Amino acid sequence: MDIFEVEQKETLKREEVAERLHTLADMLARHNEIDFERAGMKITVHVPDEVQLKVELEIESDERELEIELKW
Repeated sequence: MDIFEVEQKETLKREEVAERLHTLADMLARHNEIDFERAGMKITVHVPDEVQLKVELEIESDERELEIELKW
């Protein structure tokens, strides 16, 4: 059972998605924490020096999915 979970789905332009990924990458590279802001609430999560990275690509006849997961 999750203690806390934030999930948000939205449709964005490819460039906007890239900008969000850059922001996340900058937080990982420069700091040891990630900030999330949703519905007026700010959450800061500590990230250790080593994390597990999983990249998964699914290709179906009419849809593609790229999933990036960090776990620690």
